[in-house]
Amino acid sequence: MGNTRLHPMAHIARRMFELLEPICLVTYLADECHEELAALGHRGYWDGYFASRAAPLGRVPASVVHAAFYNFADGEAARHIPRAWETIPPEASLAARQRGSAASLRRILGAETADSPGLVRAADLTTKAATSAPTEGRVMYAGMRTLEIPGDPVARLWHSATMLREHRGDGHIAALVGARIGGTEAHVLSALEQGIHPPESFGRIHHLPKERLAAVMDGLRERGLVDSDGHFTDAGRAARQRIETLTDELATPPYAALSPAELDELITELEPITATLVAAGSR
Repeated sequence: MGNTRLHPMAHIARRMFELLEPICLVTYLADECHEELAALGHRGYWDGYFASRAAPLGRVPASVVHAAFYNFADGEAARHIPRAWETIPPEASLAARQRGSAASLRRILGAETADSPGLVRAADLTTKAATSAPTEGRVMYAGMRTLEIPGDPVARLWHSATMLREHRGDGHIAALVGARIGGTEAHVLSALEQGIHPPESFGRIHHLPKERLAAVMDGLRERGLVDSDGHFTDAGRAARQRIETLTDELATPPYAALSPAELDELITELEPITATLVAAGSR
């Protein structure tokens, strides 16, 4: 199934994902966010990750975080939630995530770009899109929408890009649920798409119990999505493409708020910003 059947706005959603993802990735790859969260007292990377990313949902149980995040194995959220919030308020973790992410962007982009009119315009247009989509059925996005929009343009660009990332993620989960693909199964399909073999060696799942991974692979074989050697079948590759196509289509609502001229302007302003981040690996 090729992208030629995509609605034109789905192509825009895919292009915006490519442009915005490197902005969001500084949160997870660069040092500043980790350092800010560690300074609060979070014990290790995953404490800070779960505490800060789940915080917009409020003090919900681990089972709710597990459901909203979708792709973590059973019990992983419960190792961090609610313990990570017991001595560090969720609001403090949110603020640390924003400070660190904005600091990473400023360092990587340099003052000339970070303080440029082009970045301010990119932040304004990204925010217009990110605050314009319906929230129904978008749990993580709805949580982000409750937060105050930062005044600083660099922080605002990161915040709004992250809102759009969560909006897209909510739609991706809907596509996975509709295709009856579980979280760990999704990682297997992603690994195969990236050419990782065996897919069980993928960094997001390699630590899981071998019995659990074997059961996942057996289930995918029974459904005809992978072959006996753990490679994609034609049916598996087609299923993966259908999920990605639907994800793009479900990611379009925010961009309907922008005129064609504004979309062109946003893409033009983001391209050099993204190129700099990609060259640095968002680190």
